[in-house]
Formats: sequence, structure tokens, C-alpha cells
Amino acid sequence: QILEIFKDHHVVRMDADSTRKKNAHEKLLQEFEESGDLLIGTQMVAKGLDFERVTLVGILNADNLLNQPNFRAYERAYQMMMQVSGRAGRSEKKGKVVIQTYNPYHNTIQQVLGNDYIGMYKEQIYERQNFKYPPFFRLVKLTLKHRDFDKLKEGSMWIYNVLSQNLDMPVLGPEEPAINRIRNEYIRTIMVKIPVQKHLGNTKKNIAKVLMSFEAVPQYRAIKVKVDVDVY
Repeated sequence: QILEIFKDHHVVRMDADSTRKKNAHEKLLQEFEESGDLLIGTQMVAKGLDFERVTLVGILNADNLLNQPNFRAYERAYQMMMQVSGRAGRSEKKGKVVIQTYNPYHNTIQQVLGNDYIGMYKEQIYERQNFKYPPFFRLVKLTLKHRDFDKLKEGSMWIYNVLSQNLDMPVLGPEEPAINRIRNEYIRTIMVKIPVQKHLGNTKKNIAKVLMSFEAVPQYRAIKVKVDVDVY
């Protein structure tokens, strides 16, 4: 469709598929620098590129950056949009940036438009303190997997209950992630939020003891448990 609209222009595409071959990334950048009129790509086009002739940058579906299930979504969206915006007007020519969004009055969009890093920082640091996220809390994520949905559900509740009883801190879950089944194994996650003033080593030891007790329960031995610290 783009080629039909811009049929008289040289369009260069940059994404995971077009850069799969060796040195393809560099060749596409050189092609665009020398003769390209329009560069279409994923987030990889945002970082560190300096094109003298670029004066217009478009960010499509900015809401997709904002609507991510991660506490760092707004921070990352701000960073990405600022990076992309910096591709326009790199020389003496004035640049223009167009952002496509269904919510133009979203705080992060407004912070990008106003180049308001301090405003973004203050808002995000307040939210993270309020909802118990880093840098005020450490995160430990437990990922449980098993082929039997009911057994996984029962086992994850067992771990959640015992952790809640033994840890004096927030324990969240068990939760089904957005992708809740991989290679015929169902998935549940449990998140432990550790206040920075608490001793991380002692908390990890307590979690390890709970997991040892869990593995000793015959009907739960086949459930796989993976532990990740600071998953963000």
C-alpha cells in the first residue's frame, strides 16, 4: 500500500525480516542515505541514526508503546519517541515530527511534545513509590510451568499461600501471563516485592526454603519453577 501511494519514490524497509542477512542493516542504511526518500521500519530505525536529508519523522500507533504490561512502559515510550523525534532536522534544516495516537492528551505524549523530561521523571517516580516498584522495591518473579492446567493452578496457589505466610512483604499472584501456554505447558507467575531496606539475601533464602518444601510435595514435583531477580 505504501508503494502504491509513493510509487514515484524510493522506499526502504528496515525490520527483522529485511535485516536478516549478514550486513543487511548497513546496506539498507547506505541505500537510504544515498538514494532513499522514505524509510519505514520498526524501533530499530530510532537509535543513533543521523541522516542529513531527513526533515519529517512519523511515529505510527504510539499508543502501542504506551499500552504495555510493564511498569516501565511510559518511561520507555517517552525515551523511544524522543529518540525517533531526534532523527528529524539533524542538520541546519528544520525538522517536523508527527505522532499518531488516539489519546493526544496522554501525559507521556504531552511530555514528549514539551520535551519535559523532569515532568516525566517526577510522575513516574511517584507512581513507582505508590505502587511498590523499583527503585523503592526489588522484584523477584517466580515462573511456574506444567502440562496439567489444574495441577499448575493448585501448585501455584500452594507457593503463593506459603510465601504470603512467611514473607513480611507484598506477594502478588498467581497470575496468568498474556502468553499463558508455551510448548503445551501452562504458565503461572508470582511476584514478590522486596522493600529496599529489607535484606535481599535473607529474603532469597526464605524463598529458597519455600521452594524446597514445594519440591518435597509428591504431586508438585513435576512443576517447573524458575526464579528471576530484578526482572525489568
